[in-house]
Amino acid sequence: MATPVSTKAEESRVIVALDYAGAEPALAFVDKVNPEQCKLKIGLELFTSAGPTLVSRLIERGFDVFLDLKFHDIPNTVAKACAAAGRLGVWMLNVHTLGGPNMLRAARDAVDALARRPLLVGVTLLTSHTQQDIGAVGLHGDLPERVDALAALAHQAGLDGVVCSPLEAAGLRSRFGNGFVLVTPGIRLEKVKADDQARTMSPRQALAQGADFLVIGRPVTQAPDPHGVLHAINRQLHESVQ
Repeated sequence: MATPVSTKAEESRVIVALDYAGAEPALAFVDKVNPEQCKLKIGLELFTSAGPTLVSRLIERGFDVFLDLKFHDIPNTVAKACAAAGRLGVWMLNVHTLGGPNMLRAARDAVDALARRPLLVGVTLLTSHTQQDIGAVGLHGDLPERVDALAALAHQAGLDGVVCSPLEAAGLRSRFGNGFVLVTPGIRLEKVKADDQARTMSPRQALAQGADFLVIGRPVTQAPDPHGVLHAINRQLHESVQ
């Protein structure tokens, strides 16, 4: 397993989700911020549109990139995909824990073999999922129990951490300790509606619950002054850990 992620107070915990349809608007946003303020997340839509070229351009600008493609396939296919993603120079990538232990171990082995190893985290349940949703796909038991079980699979397989709702962060931090990275989507600023996220929390609340990194999308990317919004968030988070 990689060295545990630094949680120095001066390091930005914010990962901005670049939820854009193409490279041009994504780069227009990136022009307004800097690598000290945030890391950047590229998901399925943007990667499908802009591909590895955009990843490389953002890394060249000095940004840490989280490649959020949630790989989920047979172990050999996922291992090769993780190796290919790692060779792009990304800071973090993810796989889906529902792929099971063999797939998770194959992914871990693939990134362990890289000269420059990215962090590897497992997706538990999406922050859009509700109790009704998980029952509809055949996952029994209450939602926090399912998240805990999937996080345990990731931990046992040697992954660096998981992506989880901030509502589950405190329990996972207590169970797996400070060396296990918790990345929390579903972060909303105060007085901002939840959009399509079902399990949300404010940045300071999520940090208090044990989150290491906070994924924030539209409250930053759709703001008239994203630089100013990030400055305010980072200041609040810095004050929270004093």
